[in-house]
Amino acid sequence: MFCFKQFRVNDDRCAMKIGTDGVLLGAWVDVKGAKRVLDVGTGSGLISMMIAQRNEDSIITGIDIDSEAVWQAKENVKDSPWVDRIEVMECDFNEAVELDGMEFDLIVSNPPFYTADTRSDDVQRAMARNASSLPLPLLIKNAERLLSADGVLSIIVPCDEAKFVIGEAALNTLFLMRKCEVCSRAGMSPKRTLLEFSRRIEPTETREIVIYGDDGSYTSEFMELTRDFYL
Repeated sequence: MFCFKQFRVNDDRCAMKIGTDGVLLGAWVDVKGAKRVLDVGTGSGLISMMIAQRNEDSIITGIDIDSEAVWQAKENVKDSPWVDRIEVMECDFNEAVELDGMEFDLIVSNPPFYTADTRSDDVQRAMARNASSLPLPLLIKNAERLLSADGVLSIIVPCDEAKFVIGEAALNTLFLMRKCEVCSRAGMSPKRTLLEFSRRIEPTETREIVIYGDDGSYTSEFMELTRDFYL
């Protein structure tokens, strides 16, 4: 069990466990004006609950193809302060039929990104880690279809995928608004990139964040970003 300031999360039945990627995305994503939110690949429900904490007006739908993760996310949400504002559904975003007719002000995803064979004996974990279960082009295409006129798509990807994702988004008339490269330590190459897109073409806000200092402790910038969540 992971204990945050305002909620707790169990992830023992989820293929992908709680990690820094999810916490970063949940803390970084711009939630202003996001009344309807879709969390694609919700897993334990972590990002949905982080957004609910940050925006008291948000109504959030979390979806996942893993029935065990959906069960656990529902349990986590039920024990949270936001059970009346978060719905968790078993839904394949490749089809997204259950979402037809709906519009979202924010679509957020910490998608699977291992494109090679994960060589895992755990089929559930392999599915969650393998990008074939949710290809990035399809994620972007479906997100564009479900976004409201002023809607925003926010995702986290490996740095070597960022250029491809930016180009793919532009092909779907979604343009980069914000970009944040994430480094484990100062002087190291970034490993992850946080990206945020909208239909508007405007100057891109860029920054870099370093997670750990030389002594192994969290940096002040990382602590500031996550201060509302970590105990």
